Amino acid sequence: MKFRQLAAKNVRGNWHQYSAFFLSSVFSVAIFYIYAAFIFHPDVVNGHIEAASKVRQGMILCEYIIMIFSFFFVLYSMSAFVKSRKKEFGLFSLFGMTSGQIRRMVLYENIVISLLAIVTGIAFGALFSKLFFMALAELLDVSNPIRFTLPAKALLLTGVGFFVLFLVITLFTLFQIGRSQIIDLLKASKKPKTPPIASKWLVLLSIVCIGAGYYMAYNMNMMNVMIYMLPILFLVVVGTYFLFTQASVSIFRRLQRRTPFYYKGTNLMTVSQLVFKIKDNARILFMVSIMSAVILTASGTFYVFFQGSKAQLLDNFPQTIAFFERGLNTHNVVDPEKVRQILKEDGVQVEYELKLAGITAAFPIVGSRYSKETNALIVPESDYNKYAALMKRQREKLDIANGHAVYVYPYKEMKMQLVETGVPLKMKANESELELTIDKQVNGAIAFPRFEATELLVVDDEQYKAIMQGVPEDKQVAVYGFELQKWESAGETAAKIAALVPEKQNHFFENRVASYKETMQLASLTLFIGLFVSFLFFIASGSMIYFKLFTELEEDREQFRALTRIGMTKQEISKTVTTQIAIVFYVPCVVGIVHTMFAMKALGNLLFTSAMLYALVVIGIYIVMQSVYFLAARRSYLNKIVKGYAD
Repeated sequence: MKFRQLAAKNVRGNWHQYSAFFLSSVFSVAIFYIYAAFIFHPDVVNGHIEAASKVRQGMILCEYIIMIFSFFFVLYSMSAFVKSRKKEFGLFSLFGMTSGQIRRMVLYENIVISLLAIVTGIAFGALFSKLFFMALAELLDVSNPIRFTLPAKALLLTGVGFFVLFLVITLFTLFQIGRSQIIDLLKASKKPKTPPIASKWLVLLSIVCIGAGYYMAYNMNMMNVMIYMLPILFLVVVGTYFLFTQASVSIFRRLQRRTPFYYKGTNLMTVSQLVFKIKDNARILFMVSIMSAVILTASGTFYVFFQGSKAQLLDNFPQTIAFFERGLNTHNVVDPEKVRQILKEDGVQVEYELKLAGITAAFPIVGSRYSKETNALIVPESDYNKYAALMKRQREKLDIANGHAVYVYPYKEMKMQLVETGVPLKMKANESELELTIDKQVNGAIAFPRFEATELLVVDDEQYKAIMQGVPEDKQVAVYGFELQKWESAGETAAKIAALVPEKQNHFFENRVASYKETMQLASLTLFIGLFVSFLFFIASGSMIYFKLFTELEEDREQFRALTRIGMTKQEISKTVTTQIAIVFYVPCVVGIVHTMFAMKALGNLLFTSAMLYALVVIGIYIVMQSVYFLAARRSYLNKIVKGYAD
């Protein structure tokens, strides 16, 4: 039998170990090729596809992430294969095969698997690239569909890149083969294991680190995010490591001391094996838990960004069309009558129309590190209450006494007090001075167009008339707003109105529809591309557990074969195996979920919204996918175990 034939036969014989690695590699290659096919698409390179340049940059970043991730994933997989086949290599050595010949055989095997994975991955990538292009065309809202093509550069980069990656890692892992003696290789799986011992101080350190990280994440905000971010990451990673290497051993040791539980049914067998399994697999479980947290947090963040984009846009652009004028009747930006005429001609219904006129007042503020003074538009309380009711943003009407005012700051995320309340403040308005006592500061209660004066000073109507008396019209300012019904589909109408605005006045004009299209396009693309990479990480994390299970297959098979001789039934073995696999699969999943919940709480604090509902949706999907992976791994593992002691 030639070496190549032996290598091919070994691949078929060890396919249960290679299958998860092979499928994960195929998925990595397919995703890499799909992104590369878009990056090197002739229409994208030549700029014929509108808005494709931003997407291209994001996909190039994803390509780097996929390649770096694939390097470490393949490196771990190769190492796991070598470890699981030590007995096989020992037998080959016993039959006269040299270390060089064993390395050569493994090299052939890995080249076969690599070529199969690359060819299959590119084939699936090419097959699904058309669907990918169709989805992108829809998200980019391009007029013509993106044509199907097989860019030579994409094929070459994917094929050569992954082959070099597989080859380098294969050569690296070959150094592990041939260093051990034959007797060590043959008895690798039969070496007695010493009972694991946990340090109570390291268990305490784990609790303290995770607790401190969670506390900081729970209390993170815009003011301390730069201070807390790295310490949280460090504390949670260190705490998680000792959670699996130390605390897990301590927990199972305690279960062994609870005799009513320990000696009930198959618990003795399950717990006693798990003490060693969890300790042996601690690093893998730690890595999978961190990967789970990364997957869930990244996916949750993408989902929050996608779902929250529209709400944030409505906050930033309270009216569909809005503009700011200097002078009541100058209409240097656009004539409101022309706006009404275009809306009528296009049959667009107006939900409400807004007009606020006043003057800006300059007065001191105390809560800002960047400025000692701010400008606010003075408006009457009757107008404020009317438009607040129309926008459904203010619960209670303002009732302000003469000589007093309410300061309205439009950004709800700002929590600090910016103005002194209860004391008279001197203000400068239209080159004259006035004195007002600010009763309170209201943050984010109502949103008006944000131009030169983004803040408001709401005063009594009589006070407003007194302030405005003698102010010429050309010194006054006016804010106009038009909220349209079904504004998402009013893009053409909004564009007609925007075309009336002189170029030098564009910064005084807002068009929510145009911003909505761009924002939702970016959010959809980010979610679409990010979920592909997150799914790749998910496949790899499950595969790592799968690899680890099958590296211990022979040892577990021997143990269960011995247990059947003393009367353990197949049902009891199935229950024990299922419990052990479930713990190995779901414990890092649960730890990752808890990490994610605190990460999403921190994200909610930063965005001033609740991200938990979005996080629960992502977590629910993740649990379902993890369960599918668990059921597949359990079935495959049980079949191998049962076949082992049935023979």
